[in-house]
Amino acid sequence: MPSIEEMSDALKLLSDKSRLTILALLKHKEMCVCDIVGILATTQPNVSQHLRKLKSGGLVRETRRSQWIYYSLDVEDKPYLKPVIDQLPSMKKQIDAAKPQACT
Repeated sequence: MPSIEEMSDALKLLSDKSRLTILALLKHKEMCVCDIVGILATTQPNVSQHLRKLKSGGLVRETRRSQWIYYSLDVEDKPYLKPVIDQLPSMKKQIDAAKPQACT
């Protein structure tokens, strides 16, 4: 059972529109930073900063494949977030419409 402090910290992470949008994207599939940058139309440092916060808060995990790092949801141990994640709008159209980014 999570503590009030753990729940509060996780919910604070969700109070930012960009982080919430990133979680909505990751609800569909794992993604690398360059893919998220293309969809959010923001900078790589901005997306990386949000992902770092989400990772340190235990909401996303990263997996390295050669030189690329892919991010995915990591909320299985946080059942109190499931209703919020389930209610996030679908980002499938934005993902499908995004041109594959050339990560550098």
